[in-house]
Amino acid sequence: MGEIRNFRSGNDEPPSHGPMPRRLAAIIVGDIASYSRLMQADEEGTHVRVKRIERDLIQPSIVEHNGSLVKTTGDGFIAIFDSPVEAVRCSIVIQQNLIGRNASLPKNTRIEYRIGVNLGDVIVEPDDVYGDGVNIATRIEGIAEPGQVFISGAIYEQIKHKVVCGYESLGDRKVKNITDPVRVYKVLPDADAVGRTRGRRENALIFLLGITLSVMAAGVLWYLLAQAPGKVSEQAAVPSASPAASPAASPSPQPPPREAAPQTPQPSPSSASSSPSPAPAPSQSTSQSVSQSPIPVREPEMVAIRGGSFAMGSNDDPTERPVHQVTVKPFSISKYPVTVQEWNECAAAKACSFTAIGKDDAPVSNVSWTDAQQYAAYLAKATKKTYRLPSEAEWEYAARGGTQTRYWWGDKLQPGMAGCKDCGDLAAEQPAKVGSFKPNPFGLHDMGGSVDQWVEDCWHKTYQGAPTDGSAWSSGDCSAHVLRSGSWKNDSRYVRPSNRDGYDTNVRYPTHGFRVALSP
Repeated sequence: MGEIRNFRSGNDEPPSHGPMPRRLAAIIVGDIASYSRLMQADEEGTHVRVKRIERDLIQPSIVEHNGSLVKTTGDGFIAIFDSPVEAVRCSIVIQQNLIGRNASLPKNTRIEYRIGVNLGDVIVEPDDVYGDGVNIATRIEGIAEPGQVFISGAIYEQIKHKVVCGYESLGDRKVKNITDPVRVYKVLPDADAVGRTRGRRENALIFLLGITLSVMAAGVLWYLLAQAPGKVSEQAAVPSASPAASPAASPSPQPPPREAAPQTPQPSPSSASSSPSPAPAPSQSTSQSVSQSPIPVREPEMVAIRGGSFAMGSNDDPTERPVHQVTVKPFSISKYPVTVQEWNECAAAKACSFTAIGKDDAPVSNVSWTDAQQYAAYLAKATKKTYRLPSEAEWEYAARGGTQTRYWWGDKLQPGMAGCKDCGDLAAEQPAKVGSFKPNPFGLHDMGGSVDQWVEDCWHKTYQGAPTDGSAWSSGDCSAHVLRSGSWKNDSRYVRPSNRDGYDTNVRYPTHGFRVALSP
């Protein structure tokens, strides 16, 4: 766990004089809803559960997002971050993970946190922080709903274009012991949720307005019919009485359509182009085909992989141990990560939950594991084929391309082989289009760098007990799933075929993408 920098010189004793150390920081304050009731019902059990959540979820999430845990308070915690973006991402991860943990529990036994986040000037001590920056975060947490993240306007202004989520403005709130009102926002991890919330309100207003206008129109019509029947009748009779004055109202009879002329050569190209021949009616078999598949599906380009055995993992990182022998059955895997164009065809078919931004030939990003599953299910249903995410073993086997070196091309980094932060000239602020780098020996592109890629497996911290038959590891805590490949924002350590990481199942992140596999 990272330590809070306290900017003191010499030892950790407070200085005898001078100003207290201050800094601008993002503060998270979390508190358990209905803590007293839970403790009264099961004191020891609640205490054990809270400590487990702190140890397994809260502390690791804070460290993962480059923050520091200041202290726990029995029924809550305080954390400090240099980055408002990381503070909000950490808060979302904690809440999303708790949703999974609570799913199987009765509602009255669930441990749910309220979280408030604020950006402000704070006084930093070795084991605590003080100041209005903390006080405002505490007050925001106090008005938050269980399971929700509320943020201040100061945080919102820093993250509104940087974190993939929605926001619902709750307006200015007067909070205890703070002079000025605080603008508060509710964070909606699904960016589309705010649109749905607003949409429901707008639809209700439109519905009520429509009823009002209909009633008014009916009243006006009744008045006209009741008060001036003669005028209405006279106006209705005008078109038939004076057809010449209003030819459009009473058109002259039209001649019947001509019979189709025999298809003969036309005397000039100009006349042929001005009178094109009508398209022939589809045959019965063509009509049936169209009705069965009205929307063509663009399938990713797939590469067949022969099965085989290999040594999975490495000794470079504890999460990649122990190295173990795995046998993989034949399968196919997409030549490139799924692109923005491919994803948006799924979104257009209403099978994927959001529309991606970016160039069509760029890898889609900002997808959660759940999103990736939506796309695989869409392909499988549309094509009647067994599309899915690859298992972790299949992904590494394919990424190695039959090699056992540090990278698929050798033990040393070479430019032009992968898209990462220190991989060469093509590294950039966004992923390059798919296929920008050389393929590995199996003909696969971007199996390292570009975007992090979801696989089917649940996250485990090591390979102890992992399957050896190439199948996905689906047992254990599946609130997080495995990511492979590293991204354009990572350094070259992450593009190794053995590198692995995990992230929360339902949380989107800007560098996360995927590719699909296909069983024979």
